[in-house]
Amino acid sequence: MRDQVFADRRDAGRALARKLEDYRGREDVVVLGLARGGVPVAFEVAKALGAPLEVFTVRKIGAPGQEELAMGAIATGGAVVMNYAVVDQLGIPPGRFDLAAERATVELERREQAYRGDRRPIELEGKTAMLVDDGLATGTTMRASVRAVRELGPERVVVAVPTAPASVCRELASLVDDVVCVTQPTPLVAVGQSYRDFTQTTDDEVHALLAAADAGQDDPAF
Repeated sequence: MRDQVFADRRDAGRALARKLEDYRGREDVVVLGLARGGVPVAFEVAKALGAPLEVFTVRKIGAPGQEELAMGAIATGGAVVMNYAVVDQLGIPPGRFDLAAERATVELERREQAYRGDRRPIELEGKTAMLVDDGLATGTTMRASVRAVRELGPERVVVAVPTAPASVCRELASLVDDVVCVTQPTPLVAVGQSYRDFTQTTDDEVHALLAAADAGQDDPAF
């Protein structure tokens, strides 16, 4: 069977929602879109499931000279995950990693303010926290998100993505209560290969999607 390719993130969200029927209509579910690219996917999931939408900020820590290669990640609440395989392979000293993590923290805090403003976070204690992204290549950013969201006291943690390698899904399955993935291409060199349109999501789009979700609108205008 050919690997599925999505038109864009909203299309991927609708496909993912069809895999999440067991969570439809449950009052305990909160959908957390990983900013930025995960928010359009999460918007469609939350709409289909009848669940509230929240933004969850995670920032990749890029390797020196190879910023697209994640040597770690930092998420809301300050949880940091190091990708030891990348750090060891490139021989990155601890001080270099710490400096990059500090820079990532500054950007993460800026994005938190841009997305949330005065909007109060949704309470997650005792809930089912569903972490949604537009896809996973190494899983580093998602592991940071899982670690961070656990600190907020949810009863269960679910990871839901349109695309990820089977090996990453298996790894995450040992960390959370459920992993749902639409397609598992092998190899997955980059998440964008599963999309026809993988245009970068902007801060304005994230803000508009959150506002539309709060207002119960189905199709926000950008």
